[in-house]
Amino acid sequence: MSNGFFQIVNYPKGSYVIVEGKKEAHNFFIIRQGKVRVTRENQVVGEDPNQLLGPGDFFGVVAAMSQHAQIESAIALTDVSLIQVSYDQFGTLIQKNTPVAMKIIRYFSMKLRQFDSTITRLSFRTAIEEDPNQLFAIGEYYFNQKNTLHAAYAFQKYLQYLPNGQFATQAKLKLQTVNQPVAPPPIDYTKFNRSYGDNEMIFCEHEPGRELYIIQHGRVKITKIVDSNEVLLAVLQSGDIFGEMALLDNKPRSASAIAWGEVQLLAINKANFEGMVKAQPQLATRLITLLSERIWTAYKQLANLLISDPQGRVADTLLTLVEKNRVKVIPKSTYNFEIGTKDLIKMVGLTYPKDENLVLDLISKNKFIKLDQGKISCTDLVELEKLVQAFRKKSQIDAKIKKRA
Repeated sequence: MSNGFFQIVNYPKGSYVIVEGKKEAHNFFIIRQGKVRVTRENQVVGEDPNQLLGPGDFFGVVAAMSQHAQIESAIALTDVSLIQVSYDQFGTLIQKNTPVAMKIIRYFSMKLRQFDSTITRLSFRTAIEEDPNQLFAIGEYYFNQKNTLHAAYAFQKYLQYLPNGQFATQAKLKLQTVNQPVAPPPIDYTKFNRSYGDNEMIFCEHEPGRELYIIQHGRVKITKIVDSNEVLLAVLQSGDIFGEMALLDNKPRSASAIAWGEVQLLAINKANFEGMVKAQPQLATRLITLLSERIWTAYKQLANLLISDPQGRVADTLLTLVEKNRVKVIPKSTYNFEIGTKDLIKMVGLTYPKDENLVLDLISKNKFIKLDQGKISCTDLVELEKLVQAFRKKSQIDAKIKKRA
């Protein structure tokens, strides 16, 4: 990879290669020689704050590919030689060294699943159970909600994967009740193009995954059953990719995908994935960009959960919305969030209307945050950033005091 396509850069021992919080980061790095320590000031739950990397390892990919600020710092522990890859060179990297690109994609898939599991556990006080037996429970949920289409899908998949499972007899009886066959409609996995009608389930959480999908037309809802409630996680549109984690790490689906209107998809399975990545570098570039964006968002969510003051979590959520939309944080810069207090409270994971006074108090104490005709705005993003930094610093001090006690 060092034959003129990518720049080789060298850093002496003790140098900072990348710095957490730095904006407009366009390059990531692959280590040729030496050792690098990756650290995070804004720690997240379940993540090692200090990682030791060596030859063949990479860092800085999330910021470079998502075009967000750096979420980590990298310090040379020895004299190091690095391959520097820019955002627009990722396609070339894939063509010249597909295994490296696949390593990045697989690592990101693993990291994202880990983050999603932690967020679900902390936000909903429940753990992700990767168990095909749960397909029956999903079917029961939809059956009780009188959603026979989704209930039938879950029961059929349960019987497909666990034909002699402990709930097999019950699943068959439920399918008879809703006048549906025991076996699901056959899928021709040799065909890449798939069509789905409105409200049709594409796959169900806990179902073994064998394909990822690119939306060619229409919209897809990503949902999850948490504490006997269906939670809407995302609405994806044309060009979006989903289902990649199950394909890459051989684990069951962590959520369900449901067509919202007529949908046309391009399906890519495990057998042809690596070949397609090499033949179509733009696919891998799109996938790693998507994974980087999701990891950045998950990282921000986890960092938010570590802010002890709920008002700090509210302020941090506002700043994250600004950063997510790639708005430059400069003095006196303004931003209209187009959301009200109710939406903001739900995003933070607080309770409406019980916690509304908490948000209103934050607004009254910080004159650069406004509430006008039910919509929140900020008249100085630098002041908002300073406010969040103050809350974070206080949380770190509180955590150290608590640890000593």
